[in-house]
Amino acid sequence: MAPDFLTAVGFAASIASFVAYLLAAGNPAWLWVVNAALIANWFGDSLDGAVARRRGIERPRYGFFLDQSIDVLSQFLFAIGLGLSGLVRMDVAAMGLVTYLMMTAQSLLRAEVTRTFHLASAGFGLTEVRCLFLALNVAFYLKPPVPLDIAGASFGYGDLLGVAWIAVNLGLYLAGMFGQLGQLARDEPPTGKDR
Repeated sequence: MAPDFLTAVGFAASIASFVAYLLAAGNPAWLWVVNAALIANWFGDSLDGAVARRRGIERPRYGFFLDQSIDVLSQFLFAIGLGLSGLVRMDVAAMGLVTYLMMTAQSLLRAEVTRTFHLASAGFGLTEVRCLFLALNVAFYLKPPVPLDIAGASFGYGDLLGVAWIAVNLGLYLAGMFGQLGQLARDEPPTGKDR
């Protein structure tokens, strides 16, 4: 299989997860299709670069740009599908996506200043995120979220987990930002003009 074909498989799977989330609003059994699509997405996203390297046909800049561009589109489809499913409030799903994209942007910024690209933060990359959502979809199927009134707003357990996800991502973003700034300040101390 060609690397671009595997990338296309991964993206098609993200579209399938979006559609299955929409259908899960009426029938939770569609959550199993979401999980199958997540696995297919992981398959395509993980193997495209490996196949290119194995065959000696890698195109580093093209592959990097394509992979990151497709990942952002896939994350958008997944988050919006989750929000439209009604299993998680749309505002929580959207804010979760925003904070995850903040982490992605930070990884790209770090790659620019260190020339090393790592998408994972605190040991969590896209594979681990997919595993979390696989487990969450099983939980949604076995025990659909029932909204509770908290401080005048309606939240299910999926929403509360989403708020925790947002808080963790914000904390990791700030820790990564200050940690990298500290390292850069040590690597590039101010000159006499900067003091």
